[in-house]
Amino acid sequence: MSNVTVQSIVYEIDGVSYESRLAFSESAQAAPGLVMAPNWMGVSEDAEQIAKDVAAKGYVVLLADLYGQQVRPTNGDEAAAAMMPLKNDRVLLNKRMKAALDQLTAQTIAAVDTSRLAAFGFCFGGCCALELARTGAPLKAAVSFHGTLDTPNPADANNIKGKVLVMHGASDPLVPKEQLPAFEAEMNAANVDWQLLSYGGAFHSFTDPHANNPGVQMYNPTVSKRAFTSMHNLLDEVFAG
Repeated sequence: MSNVTVQSIVYEIDGVSYESRLAFSESAQAAPGLVMAPNWMGVSEDAEQIAKDVAAKGYVVLLADLYGQQVRPTNGDEAAAAMMPLKNDRVLLNKRMKAALDQLTAQTIAAVDTSRLAAFGFCFGGCCALELARTGAPLKAAVSFHGTLDTPNPADANNIKGKVLVMHGASDPLVPKEQLPAFEAEMNAANVDWQLLSYGGAFHSFTDPHANNPGVQMYNPTVSKRAFTSMHNLLDEVFAG
């Protein structure tokens, strides 16, 4: 598909305005809906481009504003200041993710098949996608790209309704290695249909073309392509029929 359109959706949570972006191709039929949680930089041109690329595959993608309409980080310090209150308060994080999902399903700009919903995210956004699944949101799939895997309430995995795909850089120093077996144990205890793909030689932010912090955050085009292919394969599977 081509000719992807992007429109802003402005809404309020507790009196504060948020501006998410809706990416979609014109279609006579309702398409599956995806909530995309961006990395710690929030709603940005780079995040919007990812949303457009994914929407071009036949999805309606809502790029979630998790910080508020007036918060658009321009550097790492600003991003950390916006992100950490949410990482440290998963109830607040989930409130904002649920609001984004509600906007995706309630908007009338692009037709969404509400029986076919999923979430995906990058770095901090990967954590957000998994947390939304843990709330019991009606997602067919939750996908994390180089995201953290910890959660304050592992038993919440029992609420997960769909399949889970985590894509991890085996050399990622920003996701503590102990999070991997803890995540596996969490998923297994809840009988979740899950996959964890660990890519050799990949660091944090392996999907980000601008990541160039040697040994920490580095773009890996080969791994990025493999990871997006894995997500699309899973979405094809869960949305079949």
